[in-house]
Amino acid sequence: MLKTYYLLTKPGIILGNLITTVGGFALASRGGFDWTLFLFLTIGLGGVIGSACVFNNYIDRESDRKMERTKNRALARGVISGKSAVLFAMILGTLGFSALIFFTNWIATLLAAVGYFIYVGMYSFWKHQTRYATLVGSVSGAVPPVIGYVAASHQLDLSACVLFAILVLWQMPHFYSIAMWKMDDYRAASVPVLPLVQGIGVTKVHMLLYIAAFLCALLLLPLVSTMGSGYLMALVPLSLAWGGYSLKGFTTHNDQHWARQMFRLSLVIILVFSALISFP
Repeated sequence: MLKTYYLLTKPGIILGNLITTVGGFALASRGGFDWTLFLFLTIGLGGVIGSACVFNNYIDRESDRKMERTKNRALARGVISGKSAVLFAMILGTLGFSALIFFTNWIATLLAAVGYFIYVGMYSFWKHQTRYATLVGSVSGAVPPVIGYVAASHQLDLSACVLFAILVLWQMPHFYSIAMWKMDDYRAASVPVLPLVQGIGVTKVHMLLYIAAFLCALLLLPLVSTMGSGYLMALVPLSLAWGGYSLKGFTTHNDQHWARQMFRLSLVIILVFSALISFP
């Protein structure tokens, strides 16, 4: 049963967000890494993200039953009651926000609250209503590295804003890759993702444009923050490769395979990005 509750928190999403949080925290910690602060930041933010994911599972429990990849989730199968899930989410959220309030600073805590509200109160409901929910979701997903940065620096400056832009722009082609790869699932659950609403061709154009904007945002970060020489040497070729593979999508005969590869390449890029901003 403990494992069932653990899976409700979507540990993969927690891990992914904490990886970018580490990058933001380390970027702002040049000259002195506060391990105690970092520990409580990860505990607090992990609890907040886990709480948001449990609430999202609760809100999606009906549509999850219609999707192949989500039909075995605990709430979709009725293994855990909705009341128990909501209580669990509230406990996680209380513990998470308490850790942020007492051990980080008010800016980091406020940003966590904003991201939480956007994900639970907006994205979780709007995803069934409009294709623009993907953009709303990308905003909440871009907040963790900014929280990490602000927790260490105690200020919301230009570097934090560029970090936010990079993560928003990265997430859009990342999410669109998933939407194309799992399009049959989204169709079954009547979730209006872009490939279903406007077609695969339009989605590929959007992905290419977002990748181009992502590369531009990447180039801005060394102008506002000290970066190591490996940052541009690694990320520019990787981003160009992502863009090149995006162009390949216009001639592919297997959209699902192409989308899956785009998704995997996006993961490599964000992992490399998070690692490189962690070191001067």
